[in-house]
Amino acid sequence: MFYLFLSLSCLLIQQNNGIQPPFYKDKSDLLYYIDNSENIHKVNTLEEWSIRKKHILQNMLLVMGQLPSRIQLPPLDIKYETTEDMGTYWRKKIWFNAEENDRLPAYLLVPKNIKEKRPAIICLHQTIDIGKGSPVGIGDHKNRHLAKELAERGYIVLAPDYPGFGEYKIDVYAMGYASATAKGIGNHQRCIDLLQSLDEVEPTKIGAIGHSLGGHNTLFLGAFDNRVKVMITSCGFTSMKKYYGGDLKGWSHKGYMPLIQEKYQTNPDLLPFDFTEILGLLAPRPVFINAPLHDDNFEVSGVDDCVNAAKKVYELYKSERNLKVVHPDCGHDFPPEIREEAYRFLDKHLNWTLK
Repeated sequence: MFYLFLSLSCLLIQQNNGIQPPFYKDKSDLLYYIDNSENIHKVNTLEEWSIRKKHILQNMLLVMGQLPSRIQLPPLDIKYETTEDMGTYWRKKIWFNAEENDRLPAYLLVPKNIKEKRPAIICLHQTIDIGKGSPVGIGDHKNRHLAKELAERGYIVLAPDYPGFGEYKIDVYAMGYASATAKGIGNHQRCIDLLQSLDEVEPTKIGAIGHSLGGHNTLFLGAFDNRVKVMITSCGFTSMKKYYGGDLKGWSHKGYMPLIQEKYQTNPDLLPFDFTEILGLLAPRPVFINAPLHDDNFEVSGVDDCVNAAKKVYELYKSERNLKVVHPDCGHDFPPEIREEAYRFLDKHLNWTLK
């Protein structure tokens, strides 16, 4: 069965009827919300949290711009360019419709001899010219071969190119988008559509994983699509105030969200969202965070700030154990022992064992 629907998050946004969401000065405290009269209320229940959650999503879209429409999407129309025998699985290069007149290239890794439906993973690459090639095992960055390792573990894996990388040299701004981030989220939602369309996939067991660029794109996707049931983010974020001392220029180029500079002056005090809030949005779903002690891109104490803020929401759901962070003694990397721990986390929460 093919599953195609608007996520609850997107429905909440559309129901706002264009009303400007309130600005939250303190983004480290997720257990309050501001009403239309600018009164502050404590969050004590999940119903009250849903109000703050809606505001976070709306504030993210102020910076990202609107996501690709999920209404009247064209058929996926999957075309297979190549199929390679990788031993225990097939590596297939494919193209499919992300939206009308936009074909997205990806690798689809399918284990051999599948006899029953199994979980599937969307694997998002780091900042690297070859894009989707890196996670599937092309190139010598073995600590980035996440899709390859997951396929060997028995998962069905889809690894797409992010806009501007690999074979996907599109201009998202000429297409009318305000950010590459928004276009990326929409594309990754289409990747979930594709995985759920496959006979071999158990459609309720979809996970996402990524390193660096792929690490924060995993969180962005999870924030806007509840179909992602488990997330692994490696070297993907820190609090905005601790990202290079609060200088957000790195988030404002055309590969991300230009409005961070054009509208918000690369100032975290003006920005209407933070990763403290994004992590809270994911509750109660399981999230594994690899945050090395010496990551020059994403300062480790800022990661802990985000985790500590999000823990309060996980506690509201009584799901504190679903949020896990590890701090290996290394730089901006995803070392083998931490990857193995992350994969076991996926196995546990997707209830998967290779037989």
